[in-house]
Amino acid sequence: MLLALGIGCDRGTPLATLQHALNLALAEISAHLGQVERIASIDKKADEAGILQLAEWLDLKLMFYSAQELAQVEVPNPSAVVQKYMGTPAVSEAAALLVAKATMEALRVEKYKFKGRDGKNATVSLAQIKE
Repeated sequence: MLLALGIGCDRGTPLATLQHALNLALAEISAHLGQVERIASIDKKADEAGILQLAEWLDLKLMFYSAQELAQVEVPNPSAVVQKYMGTPAVSEAAALLVAKATMEALRVEKYKFKGRDGKNATVSLAQIKE
């Protein structure tokens, strides 16, 4: 099973927190890092060091989508808070689905929220890529 990763986080979230969140999400479905083939987030995070470092660590090209593009994607867990701050009801789920070129049924890990010891929040979603 090949996976697409959608990711969102607080400003300044360190790489270690993002890695931990991803590893926990993968464990939920008994998957491993080698299955992650794509990564995406919202364009407002294009300068987020932790996300850029995560893509580099995974050796994947990072895709970014606008709030308008993400808002068009049907997701199981829309958020009024994310809507308020990002202009779309979902980042991680919608980004995972867009980069996987899939619909909601392809989500293997829905909005997985993780708060690191540093107090920073990360949200990870994994969608199956149709092979």
